[in-house]
Amino acid sequence: MNRYPLWKYLLILCVLAISFVYAAPNLYAPDPAVQISAQNSATRMDDAVLASAATALDAAGIGHFGELMTGNSGLIRVRERDQQLAAKRVVQQALGFDYVVALNLAPTTPTWLSNLKAKPMKLGLDLSGGVHFLLEVDTSDVMAAYLETKSTQLREALRAAGTEARYQFVRVEGDHILATFDTAARRDRAAAIAAVGDFRELVAAPADSDGRYLLSLTPGPKVIAGREDYAVSQNLTTLRNRVNELGVSEPLVQRQGRNRIVVQLPGVQDTAEAKRIIGKTANLEFRLEAKGEGLARESFEFREASDRREPKAWLERDLVITGDRVINAASGYDENGRPQVNITLDSDGGRAMSRATRSNVGRRLGVLFVETRQRTEERTNAEGVVEKIPVDYQEKKIISLATIQSALGVQFRITGLASPQEASELALLLRAGALAAPMKFAEERTIGPSLGAENISAGVLSTEIGLAVVVVFMLFYYRMFGLFA
Repeated sequence: MNRYPLWKYLLILCVLAISFVYAAPNLYAPDPAVQISAQNSATRMDDAVLASAATALDAAGIGHFGELMTGNSGLIRVRERDQQLAAKRVVQQALGFDYVVALNLAPTTPTWLSNLKAKPMKLGLDLSGGVHFLLEVDTSDVMAAYLETKSTQLREALRAAGTEARYQFVRVEGDHILATFDTAARRDRAAAIAAVGDFRELVAAPADSDGRYLLSLTPGPKVIAGREDYAVSQNLTTLRNRVNELGVSEPLVQRQGRNRIVVQLPGVQDTAEAKRIIGKTANLEFRLEAKGEGLARESFEFREASDRREPKAWLERDLVITGDRVINAASGYDENGRPQVNITLDSDGGRAMSRATRSNVGRRLGVLFVETRQRTEERTNAEGVVEKIPVDYQEKKIISLATIQSALGVQFRITGLASPQEASELALLLRAGALAAPMKFAEERTIGPSLGAENISAGVLSTEIGLAVVVVFMLFYYRMFGLFA
């Protein structure tokens, strides 16, 4: 008979015990929950906000338990999975759109296992469940941005032509660019410029009105379709980059239809953070401070207006560059310990920045933080009931207005950010890429592991049947010895 030393038996028992401990978290199924976090660093998120959400759920008759603040977000567990979507809707209406309310799967792993760093095994969407987002790209803003860019290029081209094409104003009106001139000759010269180069894809239409000579430039259907398709494709690439930044295993990001994108994130725990990062449309615009008065300038407020003597500043309408020229961004601190973002531009962006700053040393360069946000508006529906609905709007505020000391190139830094968290988030968004068009969440739901659970149940059942057949055969063929075997 083979005999082994006692230490070998003890080693086997020790390995089995450790294996059982670190496999045990897989036995605890997560609870359906809603997660609440602030939309930005300026919005308060504390126990009082969590209590307001719980009160709203009580008023709606939705069972809940386990309210908990974890860092900068709150978690409320829902008793029934089929009430999770209703709970999200109730909490969102109660708190407004200054808060991100997301579906979540809250872990139920005991504290003693969590303290040992024991975690459930990461599984795919079919086995572990996860979150499903359906995002809709707002393609109307794509053409607005396209026309703004073309109007800026047209002004530059007309200025370069000198007095022959001197214009009174060039601006975007609806779905076209409108330029006015004081003589027909100048209008005709501008039309000739618009017929070549970057403007060939626009249809030029001269007209006269009340002694003014007008030139209208309108994009054709092919241009509109091409720009919209580009925007959806760009957003698809950007979303993949952002999901990679979140570190999700085996995500699915794919296009659906003309202007929709599906995102599936298996086993995601912090869905509020995922939703905030995925849907964030923050971008940057660099503009020179305006000189004098006129139509070619706009007024913008500072983000931290309370810290400044001047609550707002006037910037030129023409853009130097935007955030889509950024190829790398990293958060850090300046020599005074304040948060900053170190920016690296691509070659085209570097040339544009150098050209604009080289001839404007001594002037101030403004950095606009552009963000698509939501606010709640009350509207009466067809049945006469007042409903609170989300409305998207674009907010542009100045985060930096500094004097140009020397020509800037492909590398520089941005200061004036409110917190290190904001600097880190801005760097992440710029590094992952700016969205070409705003998006809204058309659908959001958690996906249970129904298909995987069915497969697992079928596998366990087949194993049990196979074992029973073997036992019956052994008992029938070998009698008692077969049962012992």
